[in-house]
Amino acid sequence: MTNHRIALIPGDGIGTEVLPPAQRVLDAVGRRHGFTFSYTSFDDWSCERYLREGAMMPPDGLDRLRDKDAILLGAVGRPDVPDHVSLWGLLIPIRRGFRQYVNLRPVRVFEGIDSPVRGAVAGKVDLVVVRENVEGEYSEIGGRLHRGFPEEAAVQESVFTRAGVTRVLDHAFALAAGRRGRLTSATKSNGIVHTLPFWDELVAERGAARPEVAWDQEHIDALAAKFVLDPARFDVVVASNLFGDILSDLAAAVAGSIGIAPAANLNPEREFPSMFEPVHGSAPDIAGRGIANPLGAIWSAALMLDHLGHPEAAADVTDAIAAVLAKTDVRTPDLGGTATTAEFTDRLLELL
Repeated sequence: MTNHRIALIPGDGIGTEVLPPAQRVLDAVGRRHGFTFSYTSFDDWSCERYLREGAMMPPDGLDRLRDKDAILLGAVGRPDVPDHVSLWGLLIPIRRGFRQYVNLRPVRVFEGIDSPVRGAVAGKVDLVVVRENVEGEYSEIGGRLHRGFPEEAAVQESVFTRAGVTRVLDHAFALAAGRRGRLTSATKSNGIVHTLPFWDELVAERGAARPEVAWDQEHIDALAAKFVLDPARFDVVVASNLFGDILSDLAAAVAGSIGIAPAANLNPEREFPSMFEPVHGSAPDIAGRGIANPLGAIWSAALMLDHLGHPEAAADVTDAIAAVLAKTDVRTPDLGGTATTAEFTDRLLELL
């Protein structure tokens, strides 16, 4: 029987509350399909650890994760630790140290969830945002100077490499070829005169090698508007680090709740473990109350199952998500209900 070694990083806030439901779902579907999981939990890799020891994780953190088959992350962040400290102390080093250069964020409008967008209806909106995950606008190059003086300045450099852009584009085109055969590239080459024209050139180059995929490009401002006005038109959307980050959160809101949105940080070559995480963040305003929506973590676990070579098991989980939303009125507060995290998970497991 295949056993998968999974690293659990609950992190902060509701991250500690949504990972146990994801584990329960993984174990249940594993029993059905004939594989198991062994978990190693890194419970103190968090902002609490940072406040106590000055680091989000130990110096050998990546080495402790290196032999795992995948990483399941809860959430990172709390109000008394600056976000750039928490993210650059844990999440981003894992993404970059393990070359997780594809950030995959699927978005669906499920039956039973009312989107705040009038035209976003169940069965019509089903897209994936493919975000470049390790370079682009989120580079480490730059600095601050003249601190405290009137001429104080901050410089942040964007870095777009041919290798980095090409590999994420190839992944996005391949994904589109296996879906509905449509790809949209997010750009802003009318205003950003070096990096985004370069991005556009590479999109055209890689698109020529994929004649089975129809592709176009949209400036990011117009694209954001079309995500709201006509989200059903999109299939696969590929974007730089910053644009993909913003678009995927917008798309999750269009789908009805950021609480259900999943994400995969993929190393497609499988040289290193990939990491899976809900998009919702640590939500300190509801942490500890037992009402967090576990669907983002559970759907992330389904992405992990697919990555580990179990697409049928992954489909079982997403089918159960669809069923609990379509066939029951059990909802956590973010979806307009009163169910606790545990009650919602129990109902989903019954359907699974």
